[in-house]
Amino acid sequence: MALSSESRAKILNMLETLVIGSAGGLLFLWANLPGGLISGAMIAVGAAALAGRPLSVPAHITQTVLVLLGISIGSVVSRQLIQHMGAYPLTIGLLALATFCSTFGSSLYLQRRHGWDRTSAFLAGSPGALSQITILAVERGADLPAIAVVQTMRVIILTAALPLVLALTGVAPSAPPTMVMAVASPLELLELIGASLALALCLRLLKFPASWMFGAMIASSVLHGAGWVEGGLPPWVRGVALVGVGSLIGSRFAKMNAKVLVGHIHAALGSFAIAILISGIFVAVIALTTQVRVSDVIVAFAPGAMDAMLALALTLHIDPIFVGAHHLSRFVFVTIATPGIVHLFGRPQDDVDD
Repeated sequence: MALSSESRAKILNMLETLVIGSAGGLLFLWANLPGGLISGAMIAVGAAALAGRPLSVPAHITQTVLVLLGISIGSVVSRQLIQHMGAYPLTIGLLALATFCSTFGSSLYLQRRHGWDRTSAFLAGSPGALSQITILAVERGADLPAIAVVQTMRVIILTAALPLVLALTGVAPSAPPTMVMAVASPLELLELIGASLALALCLRLLKFPASWMFGAMIASSVLHGAGWVEGGLPPWVRGVALVGVGSLIGSRFAKMNAKVLVGHIHAALGSFAIAILISGIFVAVIALTTQVRVSDVIVAFAPGAMDAMLALALTLHIDPIFVGAHHLSRFVFVTIATPGIVHLFGRPQDDVDD
């Protein structure tokens, strides 16, 4: 059966996206830039998308990439599960407070400096949980394109700049002492993939956040932590997952109108600076009062998307279990708290000029 012209176009768009992402990731890797695969893929795809290319990553490819990422993260659990566990309650509590403060700080900036209405400003300032933020924006009549620009720019800047900042400041580990370098046997790989897919599907049915990634991560963690599986995915498969995540982030620009993007660029950069400044204060407090590695805290508190920050943790040799626990906690906090806060403090778009 011949493919329709629409199906062929989607396949070609996907292939173009992945080829561009792979080229960008390999270029950054060749240049020995930190986080090269994910950052290079994201920048290359984002640039091509802004140039007008109709780039996209289909849902089934996205799900595959997230499952591979989850398996890779879970593969290090046997060496990192206990590390910093005593600090989790304290740092997660401070993360909730940091999220609250940075969201309101960014919101006030957007209202006072750029004249945004309260609802749009608050939703734009909320880190992570983009799908829930989008739904709320539609329901409340908020400025969805403006919110999308601010949210996307924050993820793009963090994914591109965070590896360089960590490397230049000497904060990130210079060697991967805790990464699982061995490759699992074929039978163990089948066990990993089967268990990861099964749990991911179960979590998806339960509407668990980021179910594909966290289902695979939990299954892989249990198998490795119990000693039932030794080793992880081949390095090239981990590379494919990182390039896929970078390409996925970069492809977001394909859905943006260039005029809208330029019109809100100052709002995006300003609100990002406010969020980073407030988050940085909390990171400094934790770094000075606990034994947690500074690099772990920085990535755990970075107001970016879960998949991007976990991918960075994996490629920068930062504790992905610590980072994953904190980003999942923030996702739950934002998902639960945001609708109530918007209801109490926001206002519909048509009331802005009253």
